[in-house]
Amino acid sequence: MSTVETVRFHLSDGVVPAEFIALDQKMEADYMGKRPGFLSREITRNDDGEYLVIVHWATAEDADATMQAFFGAPETQDFLSSVDKSTVQSGRYAQVER
Repeated sequence: MSTVETVRFHLSDGVVPAEFIALDQKMEADYMGKRPGFLSREITRNDDGEYLVIVHWATAEDADATMQAFFGAPETQDFLSSVDKSTVQSGRYAQVER
């Protein structure tokens, strides 16, 4: 059963959305997309400037391993510096079998 992670956040002061999207694409190409169990990732933004990232993983263990290494990985540092960490909210869901 696959795992879905969600992360909601706002950008740090002074970060321009177009610059953030470039950092996001680079981080996904250089880090997330290369991780075991990574299936897909999408990013959305609402009118208030809050971003929602949805990541699909093959297993919860794949998600755990990636997130444990995420904050220390060199490939994620520019992305992380653009996010207002005080606004981050995350969740995890198991795909419902139908």
